[in-house]
Amino acid sequence: MANDGFELPPYFNINPDTARTELGKSVSAEGFARIAERCRQGREDLASRGLSEEGSKELRRFSTWEITRYLIPVAQAHFRRVLRQNPKLPQGTSETEGGAKWFTMEEVLILRAHFAAEGSKAKEYRPYRPEGLPAKLVAVANFKGGVGKTSTAAHLAMSAALDGYRVLVIDLDSQGSMTSIFNGRVEDEWQTVFPLLARHYATSLQAENRSRLERGDDPKPIDDTLVEALKVKAPDLVQKTHWPNIDLIGAQLNLYWAEFQIPVWRMQGRGWKLWDALTETLEQDGMLEAYDLIFIDTPPALGYLTINGLAAADILLVPLGASFLEFDSTGRFFDMLHSTFASIEEGENMAARALGQPELSFEWDAVRAVITRFDASQQAELAALMQAYFGETLSPHRQDFTALIGQAGEQAMGIYEADYRDFNRETYVRGRATFDQTYAAFKRLLLGIWRREELEREDMAEAV
Repeated sequence: MANDGFELPPYFNINPDTARTELGKSVSAEGFARIAERCRQGREDLASRGLSEEGSKELRRFSTWEITRYLIPVAQAHFRRVLRQNPKLPQGTSETEGGAKWFTMEEVLILRAHFAAEGSKAKEYRPYRPEGLPAKLVAVANFKGGVGKTSTAAHLAMSAALDGYRVLVIDLDSQGSMTSIFNGRVEDEWQTVFPLLARHYATSLQAENRSRLERGDDPKPIDDTLVEALKVKAPDLVQKTHWPNIDLIGAQLNLYWAEFQIPVWRMQGRGWKLWDALTETLEQDGMLEAYDLIFIDTPPALGYLTINGLAAADILLVPLGASFLEFDSTGRFFDMLHSTFASIEEGENMAARALGQPELSFEWDAVRAVITRFDASQQAELAALMQAYFGETLSPHRQDFTALIGQAGEQAMGIYEADYRDFNRETYVRGRATFDQTYAAFKRLLLGIWRREELEREDMAEAV
């Protein structure tokens, strides 16, 4: 129907009876279960695109071109010469007779170790990692969804693994997106970080009970959940992934129960320092020695799980898009971080000062916001304004959204898992470059922090 020659907008002249027939039945609580089941089936179907015939996810092989360009800094001719001279090294496989050689990630790690031992000392065959210093924990957080939080954490973990670091990924988000990326299988909350948090509370309760008994008071009960949690160690929860140097502690929907259980424990044991639960259990269980980097993917909310992840972190990365709403939301996120951690410090330090004990002070080695899904043609001016207001807190590198990122996402894989032969070579190189630059900016932070700590340790040794 026209109005003065123009087509009316589609929200005019909707027939109520027609709308009623299109409506369908009302949805009950049981209806949510049916929707969830259909989503589960679809999720498995989509995820199966990257799975082997046995149902496990497999990491693709890497070509000589990729290895010499991105992973081991040697010329292709020298790389081939070294393989000919060392027949015991992995020789790769060819898909056609006389074709290019392809190597598994396990083989790449073996080759990297050989070049590090036998090659030029002037080249970086292995990434910098000071001996005797613990792993760095990296939390990726923002309470606004859709900012690329999980994608950024996953690709940084993959980048670090390709660089040769030993990586652990911890999924604190009960939606389990990070777990899905690494094809984790989590049956219930007992295969998540939940038992580690419960164990930390149980240990605190045991210490409180010893004090109560010394005073002649009755001990507080330790229920079956806490008794069971005392038996669980962090390595019990670790799953191997299809990446040989990336391990996972996964998440699933039941992990959200921790958001209700933790405040109950906090009320029962007011002396329990819940924000230390993840940090101290990982340290006690040797995880900071077993890995170089631990990436923590947090829920898009500032709940108890996020507080644990942020308190454990040495480095905090905050992804956001170059839009007013995301800039505004991220500013409120930082405001909430200040309110939360300043409140914890104030509450703890009142008691600490009264008892003459050291005061609590949260500190992070570095905090950086990272612009993701960046479109230079439309967002350059706003990004520049955001840079001016954020200052050094905002990483100058902006993560472009490219065709490679979109296509890899459709295939349920990270860009580093995508076979470059499925793309135009230029598309692959350009798409990969934006994540390589994101990792380079992160690695610059990491190496600076480690080097600072290494020098501080040397100065302390000299002073003694």
